[in-house]
Amino acid sequence: MTTNTAPPLSVPRGAALYIGALLGPGVLLLPGLAASIAGPAAILAWAGLLGVSALFAVVFTALGTRYPGEGGVSAYTTAGLGPRAGHAVGWSFLLGVVTGAPVVCLIGGGYVASLAGGGQAMATAVAAGLLLAVLGLALAGMRASTGVQMVLVVLLVAVVVAGVAGSAPAAQMANWHPFAPHGWAAVGKAASVIMLSFVGWEAVAPLTARFGNARRRLPRVVAIAFGTTAALYLTMAAATTAVLGRAAGGSVPLADLLAIAMGPAGRAVAAGAAVLLTLGAVNAYLSGAAAMARSLTARAGRDGAGQSGAGPQSAGGGRPSPLLLIAIAATGLLVIAAASAHLVSTTQLVTVPTALFLTVYLGCTAAASRVLRGPARVAAAGALAAVAVIMVFSGWAAVLAVLTAGTAAALYRRRPASPRPVREATQSGQAAQAAQAAQAGQVSRARAVVKASAA
Repeated sequence: MTTNTAPPLSVPRGAALYIGALLGPGVLLLPGLAASIAGPAAILAWAGLLGVSALFAVVFTALGTRYPGEGGVSAYTTAGLGPRAGHAVGWSFLLGVVTGAPVVCLIGGGYVASLAGGGQAMATAVAAGLLLAVLGLALAGMRASTGVQMVLVVLLVAVVVAGVAGSAPAAQMANWHPFAPHGWAAVGKAASVIMLSFVGWEAVAPLTARFGNARRRLPRVVAIAFGTTAALYLTMAAATTAVLGRAAGGSVPLADLLAIAMGPAGRAVAAGAAVLLTLGAVNAYLSGAAAMARSLTARAGRDGAGQSGAGPQSAGGGRPSPLLLIAIAATGLLVIAAASAHLVSTTQLVTVPTALFLTVYLGCTAAASRVLRGPARVAAAGALAAVAVIMVFSGWAAVLAVLTAGTAAALYRRRPASPRPVREATQSGQAAQAAQAAQAGQVSRARAVVKASAA
């Protein structure tokens, strides 16, 4: 058993990790992308997903306090659906991080390129630099990473508030008409894309053991994170439509809002915010992915799916595995190169990790609906239904994610527990005999057993 040498997470540090995971690319790109899909009606998708996010908050708080440990989403699913399903969910989470990290970096690179007046080549070059930078930050270890995360979250919240509040005088009611120019079905399609903004509750789930007293601290952390992100997302989505109007479908809506609020300097601030959001979001996911990877590869007499019994002592919280960082770097650079060559679109890039995380949520909410009780169980059932509906609108990406999870489940092999050495088992049995004999008052027999053990 590995001793946990990482410092415990305080409520502010934990909230910073959650907020960083929940914000990320959502504030930068998705309000504009959703507006281009559904028009002003996209606000309904945002409002609905905020309700679903509240259910996620309840479910993951209940699961995190009941099953603290590195296993995270894998342990949660294992508890309700068995180790094979837990293994599949764990690998879906890891693949979601691997494919999602370059997408976040590309969004950040696009903001920097917009400021500098560069094109796709500059955006992809900046994205590659951001990816390598955040991987280097992960190598600094959890103590440095959580401290940096707190600073990043405070700065990015300030920037988003400045953009929304500063541009509010330019809002026009006429920009809300027509409300649903692409039909009501487009609202579901928009929800399947912007769902990436609300996958984050699972990102730091493997770190719940590091909260110390999870039952007391975790609900406070989740409440802070939900309240902050809900307010920012809803006001950002509303401002994107009300202020930008037909220009709301652009790829840099935060930059456009800041330009209205602050003039030419607004785009420079937006580019800086993009870098901060990129570093914060990917850093939070890498922290959780590192713990998940350790849980999936553990060989301590349990199956590799991250059993629910993984307790606080197994929460390593140290530097991520070099193999994990290499996998993220290699995959990320390939994805960035494909985007540079215009082989994939932004929507396609977003839908792949979103569908993988939806698969994670499907497994966790299904398991939670079996193992939880009371209001948390009701919330789990509602969240499960919502995830299933959103996956229907995800189309081919959902099929790909389900096939990936099915393959991981099919390849799962339970690792048998290592038997104790014969001598150890014999000595344990003899010691038990000695204790029983002593309790019965047979002192002489107990001494004989002890002598036999020593021999």
